[in-house]
Amino acid sequence: MKNNRNPLLVYILTLGVFGILNTEMGVIGILPLIADQYQVSVSTAGLIVSLFALAVAVSGPVLPLLFSGMNRKKVMLLVLGIFIAGNLVSAFTSNFAVLLIARVVPAFFHPVYCSLAFSVAAASVSKEQSSKAVAKVFVGVSAGMVLGVPVSSLIANAASLTYAMLFFAAVTIVAFVATLLFVPSMPVAQRLSYGTQLRVLRRSVTWLSIAGVIFMNGAVFGVYSYLAEYLKTVTNYDWNTISLMLFVYGAANIIGNMIAGKLLAKHPSRTVMSYPIALAAVYIMLFIMGPFSMPVAFLILIWGILGGIGGNLAQYWVVSAAPEAPEFANGIFLTSANLGTTIGASVCGLIISGMSTKYVVIGGILFLLLSIAAIYPRIYMYDRIRRGRARGKT
Repeated sequence: MKNNRNPLLVYILTLGVFGILNTEMGVIGILPLIADQYQVSVSTAGLIVSLFALAVAVSGPVLPLLFSGMNRKKVMLLVLGIFIAGNLVSAFTSNFAVLLIARVVPAFFHPVYCSLAFSVAAASVSKEQSSKAVAKVFVGVSAGMVLGVPVSSLIANAASLTYAMLFFAAVTIVAFVATLLFVPSMPVAQRLSYGTQLRVLRRSVTWLSIAGVIFMNGAVFGVYSYLAEYLKTVTNYDWNTISLMLFVYGAANIIGNMIAGKLLAKHPSRTVMSYPIALAAVYIMLFIMGPFSMPVAFLILIWGILGGIGGNLAQYWVVSAAPEAPEFANGIFLTSANLGTTIGASVCGLIISGMSTKYVVIGGILFLLLSIAAIYPRIYMYDRIRRGRARGKT
């Protein structure tokens, strides 16, 4: 594949990843509208986020391995086609159960495309440029997770919920056509051994990394899943302002991605150690300042930057624990991150149902405390392993 480089390939992969993550997370900005249209509670509407993430978590370690021997272009077209069908059904169904099914079925194939996108991007360029290619694809992940939220909210507010759902389909259709026309056939020359990759699961440091990612992601997306509802009921923003704040969060998230690369390159352990403390401080201030519009707007900006940093931290935290099996590690990362989203959205939904939307940040703080319990032992264990390797080389 390196001998037949396609300058459009990485950008097409980025667009495809954006379409898939946009489908997953874009509905966060319209959960209250979904609840109204389908006549369910906001916490019940949150199932379309949590069950999607649960499906990704279940399939993450399995389906990428099962599809690893197939032509990569055919697999990508298959996954994009499934997402197009699911989005079209979601746009036109009037039954909430059908909506759930139309979202959960494609979700099982989410890790297949994303894992392929990372590995194909890396293989499409020289080894020296592979990290930059993967970073470009990761922009699609970040953009899909955050920018789709304000865009779908604006479309739903200006037109209708159906048009917001069709926006998800439109992005995926463009990625499908671009893949069909411009991506070359990519048969697999050599399959990776299952045993070699699965061996990384024997390590305690891997499982501590998984736990840390689950809790960090639960802390971010457990609260963020209900941000639109929080701004509506606690801060009393109108829908236009809510859409603007969701956009601010998304733009800040991209800034966080840029900052994270520099922080992880210089001080990875210190960055991960301080992250839960910084995010907890934002949540405490959000709880105190929730009714005040200007302080909340500032806190959303800071929260968005931290959210962007957190996504990069999570990917680094898992892959650095299994450097010899990066593709499998990326699958584990996707599983851990989405499991965290599932658990976080479910727990925070229960807090909203049992108390009120104002107290949703308590769930985030709880997950941050749990993340600290996983992060600090992992740092100690990983440093001990590195010292042992260094002694072995001398």
